[in-house]
Parts: sequence; C-alpha cells; structure tokens
Amino acid sequence: MRLDDLLFSQGFGTRRECAGLIAAGQVRLAGEKTTDPALDVTPEGLAFEVSGQPWTYYKTALVLLHKPTGYECSQKPKHWPSVMLLLPPPLRQRGVQPVGRLDQDTTGLLLLTDDGTLIHRLTSPKHHVPKVYEVSTARPVDEAQVHRLRGGVVLDDDPQPVRAEGCEITGAQALRLTLVQGKYHQVKRMVAAVGNHCEGLHRSAFGALTLTDGPAPGQWRFVTDAERAALMAKPPR
Repeated sequence: MRLDDLLFSQGFGTRRECAGLIAAGQVRLAGEKTTDPALDVTPEGLAFEVSGQPWTYYKTALVLLHKPTGYECSQKPKHWPSVMLLLPPPLRQRGVQPVGRLDQDTTGLLLLTDDGTLIHRLTSPKHHVPKVYEVSTARPVDEAQVHRLRGGVVLDDDPQPVRAEGCEITGAQALRLTLVQGKYHQVKRMVAAVGNHCEGLHRSAFGALTLTDGPAPGQWRFVTDAERAALMAKPPR
C-alpha cells in the first residue's frame, strides 16, 4: 500500500492532505522521517508517527474509551458535549461510532468502531456479550431485590421480562449487574422496578475487556488484536 493511501485509510485527511503531510516531513516510520508519499509499505501492524503522534495501522478501528460524566454518546448531541470530542480527529474522520450508548451521567468502558458488522455482533442479544455495571443505589439493597433482578422484571415498554445475567450485592447500597441486552436506560429501569433508585452507574466491563489497567477517565486506547479476539470469543453458557 502507498504511504499516502495508508494515512488516508486511517483518517488523516484527503489523499492530497496526506501526501502533503508526508512531503512536509510530518511522518516517521521506525523513527525515521520519510517524504515520499508513494513509498510502498506493508500496512498490517505498522507503527508510525504523524506530527509527533504515535499511531498503529488497523484495517478497522476499535477503541476503548473511559467515558467520564457530562458527555453524550451521540454525534449530534442535544444537551451535553459528544464523546467524539474525546477522540483525536483521525478517528472522528474515519467514522467511528459508539457500540451501544451510555447516558451522560454514566461513566466507564465505552467501545467505538467504524466496523458496522462488529457493532451488530457486540450489541445483538443473541450473541450474549456480557456488560458489567457497578450500581450505586439510593436505598439499601437486599437479597429479595437481587432475586427479582435475576429472575426478571417487566419494563414499561415490553411485556416480556428482562433479567440480569448476573447480580450481586457489593455494598450496603451497591450492586453489580451483568446484562447481555441493551435496552434504553435498562439498568436504571430495572433497579426502579424492584423498588430502588439508581444514584450512580459505571460500566466496568464489556465482554473480556475491563478498565483494570486504564485508560484514565476521558482517555482512550486502541483495542489490541488479542483483546479483539477475546472479545469475539463465544462466552461459556
């Protein structure tokens, strides 16, 4: 692949703009400056720098963002800034979008990708990709509430009960919920259905991915090939 085509595929501008970046000496391969837009490179796994920013080639982008409060998971937000503003321009240029949504007051692990097939795979209930939420509640939690959440509760927009794949008490007013669905405000509405109220919500895991080793709130990183494979692996049933 030509080097200017590679930069174009990664969202660094039009082909002319990418060629201009290279000709201006803004691109480094293996630490060495290159000024030839037509240079032939092997793209898979290629690490490079553009204007001093380290980058890695991915045919399709999959990034992990630690979402803070005060951001909407929308490219056309209504009341709060878009989470897209937390990403660098190349990722926005290539069209990444959130895999599901977190409310503006919900924090935690958010995935974004430009791969529509992957979005469907990760959000479809039939694939049973678990999402784990840490819930702070307004009132004390008890085993009766846990039993109901595991057994299924009816929400106001669907006569079919929805259930937590997993639910455990983690504090006097705290729960850990595992879901494989993604209904609108699902965690908040499920907690309300058992007579409590969600005061705080944090997604701590999405499939095999967690925030244990970062990034910090408001920061992002690429999901590695190994992590992507683990994410796509069929969970045990």
